[in-house]
Amino acid sequence: MKKLYYLVLNMINVMDFFIKGQWIALNCKDPIIRRQKNIQNTHRICQRFQKSLRFEIHPFHHQRLLEMRDSSYLLVSNHISYTDIIALSSLEKLSFITSVEMGNNPFLGSVTRLGGSLYTDRKNPLSLKEEIRKFSSAIRAGLKVVLFPEATSTDGKKVGTFRRSLFQIAIEAKCPILPVCIKYTHIDGKTINDSNRDRVAWYGDMTFAPHFMALLGHKIRVEIHFLESIAQPHEKTRSELSETVYTQISECYQNIQKSD
Repeated sequence: MKKLYYLVLNMINVMDFFIKGQWIALNCKDPIIRRQKNIQNTHRICQRFQKSLRFEIHPFHHQRLLEMRDSSYLLVSNHISYTDIIALSSLEKLSFITSVEMGNNPFLGSVTRLGGSLYTDRKNPLSLKEEIRKFSSAIRAGLKVVLFPEATSTDGKKVGTFRRSLFQIAIEAKCPILPVCIKYTHIDGKTINDSNRDRVAWYGDMTFAPHFMALLGHKIRVEIHFLESIAQPHEKTRSELSETVYTQISECYQNIQKSD
């Protein structure tokens, strides 16, 4: 009965998201305004998902996010699960860079499109230059854009290798970079370890629906650490930016593990 209760609660939120998203699609012809409204809708519904999924979100150095509320920037984070998007979007209005493959998924593709996401084709390097131009323009237009440079979600044991190419976005947009470290620390009060981490981590060939069903009803504690921003990324190369941000996030992640 408990799982059924949370399933119904979350399905109501899903329906709410899609109904409002379709209304926006039908009534907002300007693509910039439409994306902004989609992002606002995502922020609204993720605050509700935070409660219906029983997420206890603990932001650290939250003032760093608040100080940049009136700015556009590139937020760079490690990536463990689709729930990262819910956790981050519950705190701020964000547009996420995701893969073309995700956009082609029947359900998650609809979610990302109505959520105001931006798409990258990681298998086609010839499209990279145009994608960087498009993403940079989105930031200059006022969006806060999220990059997961590991390129895919991981099992959460460590921070994976960063791909440096899309750090060029911040250089061309001349916008700050806000590094963020996400760490799921407890499930139902128990420290996350090898026996229970897959309850949250979503990676490899895991399918969405069974994972989501298994997640329902469990209380999840997640720490979100807002790290020191890089104010002038255009003064560095994308390789230097990638290395600097990776070091910040990886060291933070390791420090959280030591304290668990």
